[in-house]
Amino acid sequence: MTYTARRRMLAGTAAAGLLATSLGVAVAAPATAATGRAALGACTISTLPYPTDTYRADANAIDPTGRFVAGTALRIEETGNQYLLLFWDGDRLTEVEVPSMAEPSDINEDGVVIGSDWGGQPWRYRDGRIERLPVLPSFTGVGVTAINKAGDIVGQGTDVETNEFVVLRWPAARPGTVEVLDVPANATPSGITDNGTIVGMAGDFGYWTGWVRRPNGRIKPLTVPGAESTVVNAVAGHWAVGFVNPGDGNTVKVRWDLRDGSYTSIDRRMSSLDDVNAKGVVVGGDRVARGASSRELPGGGVGVGIGARVISDTGTIVGFRNADRVTPVRWTGC
Repeated sequence: MTYTARRRMLAGTAAAGLLATSLGVAVAAPATAATGRAALGACTISTLPYPTDTYRADANAIDPTGRFVAGTALRIEETGNQYLLLFWDGDRLTEVEVPSMAEPSDINEDGVVIGSDWGGQPWRYRDGRIERLPVLPSFTGVGVTAINKAGDIVGQGTDVETNEFVVLRWPAARPGTVEVLDVPANATPSGITDNGTIVGMAGDFGYWTGWVRRPNGRIKPLTVPGAESTVVNAVAGHWAVGFVNPGDGNTVKVRWDLRDGSYTSIDRRMSSLDDVNAKGVVVGGDRVARGASSRELPGGGVGVGIGARVISDTGTIVGFRNADRVTPVRWTGC
């Protein structure tokens, strides 16, 4: 299973209840609608420009400044499906035809986009060109997860001999190379910060443990005391978010401060935790959480679904809206 598939599977299991007392996590009472409006201000949704002849289009990644966005689209033709990668610089759209489904994973503030295709080939888009990233023959199912300001890329592959996950890094300082990182066994990375700190999770299915790897190679656990398993979904700045399971089928949504390893719970109304920015603001599903409270994003309703994928450090959020078709959208002021 690729990291993308593994992460989506985990997100689908994380909508259970909350058992904070057994884990010692402080639970915040849901904020009232009035409190949310006063604290978070106006929030608006707009549709990103997209090819109107496509069957569906989505926005998957945004850079920390909120300027660059990447996504995908599908055009159905008489001869078959045409997959598209979409790149936005502000409202200026560039579409690139690709031979198979390819999904962007991340963008840095220089507008460099990374992603992987379904065949296990990682790629990088920069200066108007898509280029393949090098892979090692001893690994299969290679995919990339995140890129930082310097251009360092992290991802994962599966060892063909042991069938275990390994963490890979494509260092910007050594172009054309890829290296295997020394991390806990059977690990996948969730992200990399600008100073080179990497977070992820490791272990057998259902018994994952979170970890932090510092730039000097030092590794520490990232979890909550008493947790049977920990899933780390995203990292930015000194914040990470994920789920912990006390072992009774319930889950607790957690935000960690990587500076000291402390943690707090996130509003239980968040159905998923898809991304966090350098200010600790979390998005997932149809909500955005700041501190202990969260608010519902506009644009959804009866028969209309929305999904917040990622958030920039400036607070701009991108994702999708599904009414009569799936379209890419952007939220601001939320």
